[in-house]
Amino acid sequence: MEKISSSSTEGGGGAAAAAKISSIFIYPIKSCRGISVPQAPLTPTGFRWDRQWLVVNQKGRAYTQRVEPKLALVEVDLPKEAFLEGWEPTKTSYMVIKAPGMDLLKVSLIKPPEIADGVSVWEWSGSALDEGDEASKWFTNYLGKSSRLVRFNAASERRPVDPVYARGHNIMFSDQYPFMLLSQESLDALNKLLKEPVPINRFRPNILVDGCEPFSEDLWTEIKISKFSFQGVKLCSRCKVPTINQDTAIAGPEPTETLKKVRSDKVLRPNQKQQGKIYFGQNLVCKESFTEGKGPMVKVGDPIFVLQKVSSAAEAAA
Repeated sequence: MEKISSSSTEGGGGAAAAAKISSIFIYPIKSCRGISVPQAPLTPTGFRWDRQWLVVNQKGRAYTQRVEPKLALVEVDLPKEAFLEGWEPTKTSYMVIKAPGMDLLKVSLIKPPEIADGVSVWEWSGSALDEGDEASKWFTNYLGKSSRLVRFNAASERRPVDPVYARGHNIMFSDQYPFMLLSQESLDALNKLLKEPVPINRFRPNILVDGCEPFSEDLWTEIKISKFSFQGVKLCSRCKVPTINQDTAIAGPEPTETLKKVRSDKVLRPNQKQQGKIYFGQNLVCKESFTEGKGPMVKVGDPIFVLQKVSSAAEAAA
């Protein structure tokens, strides 16, 4: 583990930033389209509004693009002011949902009164807030099978991340960790190997950075974004979703076939236990403890300072 000298990490004491944030993405409904925003409030479970909602089947199991690729075509919009510091929704604040061939659906951002028990996503199950019959009917019609829209119930539920990698951190309906970071240079390096380049939306990061070497983010174990400390806890292993074209909802073999050749554990971690996984991006947790009130904000253009890193992907946790 290489520790970078502290004089170079505070943004004015010497060395330049390792990269800067070029985009911030929020995905309010798991597996539906993301929103690109200029800034986002940090919360203990990730950016505010990220993966706060989930579409479930009649048994309460999560629908994701892995089994319902049509979710890729569902556009989600939130009020611009939802990303301002300290903003709270009123009775006229809505999440607006659109999809091909469907009427507009408006979902109030005021928390719904109904509880849905037995909601599950991967290893977790618990209760959630049910967004009601209109949303249920909309998603049922769109997917052609019984569906409900639920919201994470932060008042009563906790969903811890894997304590082996990051003890004491929680998420809402994200797959595994509160934040996922990717660099533009890593995407560019991959696209040079592909016959048809893929856009960043295939990989669904929260934070896109640029200005670093390709795959630098593999090595970052502790970084500062602006003045907030983040820990790089685990390389992001990839499922089927990057093979789904987010404009058509049609899956193909790429970029997974190419990633298998250049980003598999066999290639990156030849001496470690092989799990047959491919890696692209770095999972993060925020090490700050947040108090209610003045919310910390991360913005496009914020610098990334690397405090600690490993020397190769083989040394990174995965």
